Amino acid sequence: QVQLVESGGGLVQAGGSLRLSCAASGRTFSMYAMGWFRQAPGKEREFVAAVRWSASSTYYADAVKGRFTISRDNAKNTVYLQMNSLKPEDTAVYYCAAAAKFRVVITTPGGMDYWGKGTLVTVSS
Repeated sequence: QVQLVESGGGLVQAGGSLRLSCAASGRTFSMYAMGWFRQAPGKEREFVAAVRWSASSTYYADAVKGRFTISRDNAKNTVYLQMNSLKPEDTAVYYCAAAAKFRVVITTPGGMDYWGKGTLVTVSS
């Protein structure tokens, strides 16, 4: 089992920045690929970014490419999402997720094994 707790959400003006953190506990953090997903009101949960267990590969949704950066610190059992140039359409609840090492596809919600409870990001225009 892996427990995930997100933090860092809040209200920010368009063009601003936020950094989300996800602290993991439980089974060995480095065994898991980590990802961020988001869900806006009335919409389905969607992929934002993911990083493999070794941090050798990162993946981004087209909507955030060039603005968001995912990183992980295995020594601290933490994954981060740096969000720059935020837009009102980035407003959503952001969820941290973990996928077992053997997972191939980690860019869909169905590919993840564990989820945090989410943190709300609101971007005002």
